[in-house]
Amino acid sequence: MSNMDHTKGLDRRSFLKIGGMSTLALTLATTGLPGDLLTNTVQAKGQEHTKLQFNSNGKFKVVQFNDTQDDERIDRRTIELMEKVLDSEKPDFVVINGDCITGGCDTELEMKQALNNVAQPMEERKIKWAVTFGNHDEDSSSKSGMYEEDMLKFYMSYKYNMNEPGEKGITGTGNMNLLIRQSKGKNAAFNLWLLDSGRYAPSQIAGQDFKGYPTWDWLRFNQINWYYEKSKGIEKQYGYKVPSLVFIHIPLWEHRFMWYGSVDSRTSASHDLAMKRHNIVGERNEDECPGPVNSGLFSAMLDRGDVKGVFCGHDHINTYCGNYYGIMLGYAGNTGFGTYGLSGAERNRLRGARVFNLDENKEGVLVDTHMVFAKDYGIDLTANDQSIDPLPLINEKEKIKG
Repeated sequence: MSNMDHTKGLDRRSFLKIGGMSTLALTLATTGLPGDLLTNTVQAKGQEHTKLQFNSNGKFKVVQFNDTQDDERIDRRTIELMEKVLDSEKPDFVVINGDCITGGCDTELEMKQALNNVAQPMEERKIKWAVTFGNHDEDSSSKSGMYEEDMLKFYMSYKYNMNEPGEKGITGTGNMNLLIRQSKGKNAAFNLWLLDSGRYAPSQIAGQDFKGYPTWDWLRFNQINWYYEKSKGIEKQYGYKVPSLVFIHIPLWEHRFMWYGSVDSRTSASHDLAMKRHNIVGERNEDECPGPVNSGLFSAMLDRGDVKGVFCGHDHINTYCGNYYGIMLGYAGNTGFGTYGLSGAERNRLRGARVFNLDENKEGVLVDTHMVFAKDYGIDLTANDQSIDPLPLINEKEKIKG
């Protein structure tokens, strides 16, 4: 989320580069890392174009990972967590909702290794997946020469990746929607919106800087308008509003309003009232970090009436979720062990993922969402670093420079 986050990543990487293979050997010796995790390879044969569809029982499950956020030497527990969530939940679709990687990759090869690390758990299991972009994905771009459009092409080269080039002419990279068909027939039962919430606010607008304001980015009007018009087009095509979820990396201002049940009051009393009104569950351990401008997305969604929830990441140690005037607003917490977490020995307690259960036979289709945590799977929560060598690239068609 913050610049502190980025700095910690660089410090960690600098330490590892100094230690070299001796650091890795110590890590493996003390953690008992399975040897096959380093040698496992998967053949990738181009993008899987089969559309998303509800199972024969009318169910569909989505898993949201957020902020895997590491370089090519990922903490082994991030992959372990992803794998154990996938094996236990058996989702039909996975979204990695921004900040898939961070600073520390010096070359194009290292960038692709970092991206590959987080792609392989789904590719190995033949689970369809896609990503959104966050504020840290381009932290290594100036060194490596790979920017978001290049990353998107690399993601799309995987067999089970469902990303598309994204809507042309609007702000951001890879803005898209994915319709999920009914279990029988070709009509849409649900829709997933994947939007790029940007990186950082511009240095100035109209000659005025943002000193004293939040420094993160926000969804631009052309993105909101695209959602609005696309939503109307989908309704016209099918003859009904198709319920949906929105995935964005950076939260909305409404996330904070919901937690306190107020725009201005930020007291425990106002939160107590908000918990009852909005049915809030989960933890809030840091301030929400939206951009300095309220994008208007929430107003647009209220008007359209198709979105059932908006889920973000960005603020690693928030896991709460609530119902804000008919639309669920929530966090997925933080999947990556290489980033900041809680303080001290508690650092890794909230590493996890969010699960969404959909049922085409239920009103609104979204019937449940909840968090699962690394602690639920017996993963080591020690507040240390357990980085590994990059996993072998599983896309053999890629020609790596450098």
